[in-house]
Amino acid sequence: MQRLHLLKGAFCGLAAFQQQLLIGSAVAAGGILLHMVLKRKQVKSIPLGEGWWGAGKKPLSEDDTIYPFKVQTSDEEIADLHERIDRTRYTDPLEDSCFQYGFNSTYLKTVVSYWRHTFDWKKQVEVLNQYPHFKTKIEGLDVHYVHVRPPHRENQKVVPLMLVHGWPGSFYEFYKMLPLLTENQDGLVFEVICPSIPGYGFSEAPHKQGFDSLAAARIFLTLMERLGFSQFYLQGGDWGSLITTNMAQMKPLCVKGLHLNMFMSTRGIKVMLSLMIGPYLPFLVGFSREDVRRLFPFFEKNVWDILRETGYLHIQATKPDTVGCGVNDSPVGLAAYLLEKFSSWTDLRNRDLVDGGLERKFSLDEVLTIVMIYWTTGSIVSSMRFYKENVKGNPDNRVDAKTGIFVPTGLAAFPGELLHCPKSLAQIRYRNIYSYTFMPRGGHFAAFEEPQLLANDLVQFVKKVEKF
Repeated sequence: MQRLHLLKGAFCGLAAFQQQLLIGSAVAAGGILLHMVLKRKQVKSIPLGEGWWGAGKKPLSEDDTIYPFKVQTSDEEIADLHERIDRTRYTDPLEDSCFQYGFNSTYLKTVVSYWRHTFDWKKQVEVLNQYPHFKTKIEGLDVHYVHVRPPHRENQKVVPLMLVHGWPGSFYEFYKMLPLLTENQDGLVFEVICPSIPGYGFSEAPHKQGFDSLAAARIFLTLMERLGFSQFYLQGGDWGSLITTNMAQMKPLCVKGLHLNMFMSTRGIKVMLSLMIGPYLPFLVGFSREDVRRLFPFFEKNVWDILRETGYLHIQATKPDTVGCGVNDSPVGLAAYLLEKFSSWTDLRNRDLVDGGLERKFSLDEVLTIVMIYWTTGSIVSSMRFYKENVKGNPDNRVDAKTGIFVPTGLAAFPGELLHCPKSLAQIRYRNIYSYTFMPRGGHFAAFEEPQLLANDLVQFVKKVEKF
């Protein structure tokens, strides 16, 4: 009997020990889970770094003066352009090739004829100068920007906003949006800053190797600080999307909100499984019907179409000076090279049209103004180099690729964008999405194509963040 009591006591002690062990394990597991959740929600930032991109050695001090700037031209500049246009040699297109081989030379002659005989560059310079331009020296470079202040009115909240362009665009892409943003939106109005990326347009080109999106982000943060803004909103597409994302990663406490019309997720098992399961059971991976329509068939839309449209990227990311030398000296070659993107990236179906559908979204005055900004500044080569600087190594190994974005984020998914990213995948990288909108129409150049749609989505996003 005594032995039975001893065995019973031993079993009870063992059971109690197992129970304590289970409780301890559960607590530990809960603690680990809580730590992981808190760690994921923890706002992280990436280093600002430092740089000097001017010619020669860095001086002991830098002039931080902000001075007015005006776009200018001359009769000599226009005469030189016309002389070069008149010497152009054309190659006949293949029969029925439309824009499948690039910019169709038959339609190119129509565009060039308008450029040579009708386009008024002096008038377009006046259009560019309708808003105030400025320059200031940052990290050795003269940085150009447009700064538009709203009319002063009582009882309105003025919100600082920076808009950042990409390639082959410029600050001019935002001109149709500016009056929409600087008008009173139910008591909300924007003070807008549109910089030119160094090496693009009227911003000085870097003189040293290594100027990437992180360097551009740091320079634009310095610009906002120099203008007296401690907190502000950002909007971007194309390179502007990456630059503004980097700005939000560097100074998340300064960026009140980030709005993008081009965005991508990171790679990983979740992305792979989502793309495998998505076409068949989209609800299991958080895909909507519209996600499925835009994403699949996957290889056709995300592999073959991208291969067809990224030949420029491979050469610009490897030998930009080689291709740049050709188009930098030929205005017609430059126009063909740039305007083909404004055709196909607006809608890939434009490749099947004899005129590339170029004038469906833009006037020739608008697109030729973009070309003239590159031509008169001689900035096509330096703009191409930005590709090489950003893809010199494995992009996945960059510090910004390994760091999430924690600021309030608004995403506008345009149907004609080259790559579609569902919200469920965007959340892997952008951890604080306030709004995600399937835009009804529009492509890669959202601000240029659909300024009202983009402005409306941006305003609604800011109102949501501001609890307006």
